[in-house]
Amino acid sequence: MCSWCYAFQPTWQEISAGLPGAVEVTYVLGGLAADDDEPMTASLQHSIQQHWQRIQQVVPGTQFNFEFWSACKPRRSTYPACRAVIAAVNQKQHIEEAMLQAIQRAYYREARNPSDYSTHVELAEELQLDVARFKKDLTSAETDQELMRQIALTQSFNVPGFPAMVLALGNQQHVIPIDYINAETTLNMIDEALSSK
Repeated sequence: MCSWCYAFQPTWQEISAGLPGAVEVTYVLGGLAADDDEPMTASLQHSIQQHWQRIQQVVPGTQFNFEFWSACKPRRSTYPACRAVIAAVNQKQHIEEAMLQAIQRAYYREARNPSDYSTHVELAEELQLDVARFKKDLTSAETDQELMRQIALTQSFNVPGFPAMVLALGNQQHVIPIDYINAETTLNMIDEALSSK
């Protein structure tokens, strides 16, 4: 649900396609905003809309559906989306990217509320997952434990924010700076880190 992560997605696709074969990609959920049923304050809604406008200036081509703010009851709660990714992976390995993209599309382009579990159930159906199992996994203690594990792992990397890329080489972690526009810049930094090991 991080709007900067959404804006980074096209460049990430290029980076991912250009990675050396020895680099294995692992997605780790950062959490961002804990469960909260309270509506966002008007000032927070305004602030996030300003972030969206800023992103459109910084990352050309990024599209947001601003109808979200009138069509939905915005809440500052990203954990449901994180749990949806975990519940999807429980059924199908390597589906996390498809689920992440489905959540981003639903939120940013289709004005569907990613803080609502019903949205994620709809997305699971669209991805042809076992919906009954998905619903059960979405709210299970095991899913919550896995989310907490991933959040703790993210925190251990000491990343400055989201999105973040960390190249793990043995016991060392290298935080790779994010370039939202140029995949080649990032690929060069990864190559440099790999060649210095």
